[in-house]
Amino acid sequence: MIPGGNGRLPRSPLLILGAMSRSGAPHASRCSIAARFSRSPAVCRSNLPFGSRSISSTSSSSPIRDAAAEVAKPPGRNVKRYFLGTSIVFLLWAGYLYATDTRASAHRWIVPRLIRWYYPDAEDAHHAGVECMKFLYRFGLHPRERGNPDGDGKLVTEVFGYTLCNPIGISGGLDKDADIPSALFELGPAIVEVGGTTPRPQEGNLRSRVFRIVSQNALINRYGLNSKGADHMAAVLKQRVREFAYSHGFGSSEFGEQRVLDGGAGVPPGSLIEGKLLAVQIAKNKDTPETDIEAVKKDYVYCVDLLGKYADILVVNVSSPNTPGLRTLQESGPLTTLLTGVVNAAKHTSRKTKPYVMVKVSPDEDTDEQISGICEAVRASGVDGVIVGNTTKTRPKALPRGYKLSAREEETLKETGGFSGPHLFNKTVSLVTRYRAQLDKMVVSDDTGDSISPSETDTMTSQMKSHMVPKVIFASGGITNGEQAAKALKAGADLAMLYTGLVYGGSGTITRIKAEMREIVDGVEK
Repeated sequence: MIPGGNGRLPRSPLLILGAMSRSGAPHASRCSIAARFSRSPAVCRSNLPFGSRSISSTSSSSPIRDAAAEVAKPPGRNVKRYFLGTSIVFLLWAGYLYATDTRASAHRWIVPRLIRWYYPDAEDAHHAGVECMKFLYRFGLHPRERGNPDGDGKLVTEVFGYTLCNPIGISGGLDKDADIPSALFELGPAIVEVGGTTPRPQEGNLRSRVFRIVSQNALINRYGLNSKGADHMAAVLKQRVREFAYSHGFGSSEFGEQRVLDGGAGVPPGSLIEGKLLAVQIAKNKDTPETDIEAVKKDYVYCVDLLGKYADILVVNVSSPNTPGLRTLQESGPLTTLLTGVVNAAKHTSRKTKPYVMVKVSPDEDTDEQISGICEAVRASGVDGVIVGNTTKTRPKALPRGYKLSAREEETLKETGGFSGPHLFNKTVSLVTRYRAQLDKMVVSDDTGDSISPSETDTMTSQMKSHMVPKVIFASGGITNGEQAAKALKAGADLAMLYTGLVYGGSGTITRIKAEMREIVDGVEK
């Protein structure tokens, strides 16, 4: 700003002209610096003749220009926008259908690798997977089987009087606290086993406690039955039943819950899905001494009392290699006492149909004497079946034969814990065959010690068989494909279960296994 001789700004002829046109007095047009900054630009511009004309001209001509612009737009522009929007919606919908379909190859070849890369620690990956499934299921974005592949009836089987849609199950340990049973059922199994749970919460062993051997598709874990406790699981399963009752018109009250548990909805009270069953695995707390069999029995019975009414099957875990002393309970005497207590407690479950009881045994208890003792305990206690088996303390040789493990994997193999992976398959099939033979064997003798004639033996045998229900066997260990599942069933199992195969094969594993089994069935029929 260059002041004039009198300290004032020099007057602009334009400002003078604007002032004269407004009031006829030149001095009224003075605009100080303060006034120019305090007034809005619009007011100052309106003082100018050319400014006023410009504004009025713009405002009056803008509708005309806008209309002209609309006329000038290419006629196909709206069509292009519509096509683009439709394409985006279609791609999003197609992506949703692909990502949530268990048949998608990404679930087998991409997702498991991404998880291993992002979560180097296997336990972190486990927890993240459970939380992710829970989140996705809540919003309907979870992987699921599409097209009802079990509808053809080719894999239908019968277990405990229930007609199941297929003979595949998910083993316990994947969903330790029953956070995602409904989401796991969506992956296609007929049975989901949750747990194992203990009466009281326990942390399990110290981390790190889960290790991958990726080249072998194997795991070593020493979790030590970490659990939030039976009370927590009962609350979770109770909420699940009440939500089901509410959504099916029974209300969300205790009365509605009981109606569902008593079969009012026409579905199994555990799974809440026709053609499927929910198994709940129970175990003792780590600090309960295995030598005090009454205290041990009390632990298991406590779990039965809380969880029995929410389970179709109760699984008694006496085979975890990571809980000190637990496997000693597989001896015939203690096992009979324990299983008898569990069976009696299950009979008093507060619903019309009672849960069936199975015992989960170790693959390492494999002598004839050990198998015979376990089968005797099963018969004496009235247990309904056996799950063969669990993780092993042994360290199998690498597959394929002659494969050289990396130095890092050699070190991992030395970690303490239970080993699981495809290496266990042959052992599992062998044990299933032996357990089936033992459980089906009928020894008929006269209590007096007198000899029995062949005709009397035949009569007694037929009478006993009419009241005898064959024990159910689930095969668990090393099963990764349809051919292996079919072999396990042929060996005498009623159902094939998997865990590690699902970890490495992804959420489409069960769908793939069932498809392979259907191909086998079709080949046999031809």
